[in-house]
Amino acid sequence: MNATSCRAAPRTARRVLLALPLVALAACTPFRAGLPGEGPGAASAPTPGLAVLRVAESRIGAPYRYGGAGPDAFDCSGLVAYAHGQVGVAVPRTAAQQFAAATPVARRDLRPGDLVFFRLTGREVSHVGIYAGGDRFVHAPQSGGQVRMASLEDEVFRRGWAGAGRFVPGT
Repeated sequence: MNATSCRAAPRTARRVLLALPLVALAACTPFRAGLPGEGPGAASAPTPGLAVLRVAESRIGAPYRYGGAGPDAFDCSGLVAYAHGQVGVAVPRTAAQQFAAATPVARRDLRPGDLVFFRLTGREVSHVGIYAGGDRFVHAPQSGGQVRMASLEDEVFRRGWAGAGRFVPGT
């Protein structure tokens, strides 16, 4: 198309023709990586706590086995130790030891990846799970069971609540 025919084109067509170089230029402009919502990789990496939670969630359906520490069968503290170990964080092996060693967290301050502890069989902490948000947590419940999601509002967990803790900074 030459300059004469461009002037003769209807006004809308001229706008489209004038906009084409801008569209082409925008398509060639590199993204500014690191700015929210822009470019590939704009989504931030998960926090360490979310990484722990994702590992635990990936084991949902695995069978419970007393003393099991993964990757195919777990008891409650074995699931916690396995999930943390997969992100490079060593934790003690039993629920009671994990409770004693974790940095305490108030229930109102729970974040995904934090640990929730329960006294289900006496005075000592005997059960642990990995908090998922929305009052839900992943745990390995008991013999014959499977790793699954449960609610902090379930009667047994409300009655047995012992506290919460964190091993992963920046959760």
